[in-house]
Amino acid sequence: MEQYQNPGDRAYTQTLIDAAKKEAVAFLNLKHTAERADGVIPVKYRELMSIAVALTTQCSFCIESHIENAVKAGASREEIAETVFIAAALRAGGAVGNGLFAMRLFEEISQKQS
Repeated sequence: MEQYQNPGDRAYTQTLIDAAKKEAVAFLNLKHTAERADGVIPVKYRELMSIAVALTTQCSFCIESHIENAVKAGASREEIAETVFIAAALRAGGAVGNGLFAMRLFEEISQKQS
């Protein structure tokens, strides 16, 4: 396999929707509701949050879509760059938080084996 994801994969959108119609309708309704323009949070900030999440979930299609939407909503290069580093810091913070859990598990398991 030459690559795992490419823009041509979008050709399978309808195939995916047709194969799980109820789930697709529910997902698309949630997506539409979360990304609406009439929410309390302005569109630009919704898009910057979406970029941060897309970066941490590593969805290339989402990153592309939300960068485009953010630019249309007036986001600057600097805002997107800060979003990248905020997402990176939070992702790293999650590893540290889970590291605390790992240390507790180590202590508990070590004590049981003693």
